[in-house]
Amino acid sequence: MLTSQRKALLLDRLAAEGRLVASDLAAELAVSEDTIRRDLRDLAADGRLLRVHGGALPSSPTHLPLVRRMGTEAEAKARLARAAAGLIQPGQVVIIDGGTTHLALVAVLPSDLACKVVTHSPGVAAAFEGHEGIEVVLFGGRLFRHSMVAMGAATVAGYAGLRADLCLLGVTGVHPEAGLTTGDAEEAALKRVMIAAAAEVVVLATPDKLGAVSPWGIGRLDQLSRLVTVGERPGWLPESVDHLAA
Repeated sequence: MLTSQRKALLLDRLAAEGRLVASDLAAELAVSEDTIRRDLRDLAADGRLLRVHGGALPSSPTHLPLVRRMGTEAEAKARLARAAAGLIQPGQVVIIDGGTTHLALVAVLPSDLACKVVTHSPGVAAAFEGHEGIEVVLFGGRLFRHSMVAMGAATVAGYAGLRADLCLLGVTGVHPEAGLTTGDAEEAALKRVMIAAAAEVVVLATPDKLGAVSPWGIGRLDQLSRLVTVGERPGWLPESVDHLAA
């Protein structure tokens, strides 16, 4: 089997099974584990998968700058936004993470909603310009240009001192084994503080994030209160986590 054929087989198997085990594949294909590991290194370098001990997991395809993410999965984001709009109740204190899905959510919230929104995303804060009943608290810090959100000690301190009713958390991967993940170490650490600051945590996940993994862990799936997806409840979602279908 040619190297290109073997790599294509690995990607097909990963898409079908959600995980690759190097030792099993080496035995099945009658090649050495070093050969499989070399294939996995090449595919990881191309961003096609994420290597883990003993094999590989699907890599999240959402590690793109914000401006490039604006047009991806637009229909799915709109469906998630409409489904999740009722989760924010009058009088609540709500953390809203950055990201294009949350911008879509802001666009469909009732114009007369009265609550307090806390965010570290200048874009999300600005999107509430027409919502006169919503008080917006914007945490500052160093601008992380990839996601166009504030980062750093000041941002962490702001969330650490907060007690919110709800956190709408942005992630790039939702995986049965790896849990909630994202592409930046500092951003992952900030998101852990955001989780601790809220009574309930909700993730709106487009289809490309389900079963995908990014390099930096945020938390376990059972730390979620609710997962909002397009379509049916994932079979691997813990029973303790509510599901809302868009």
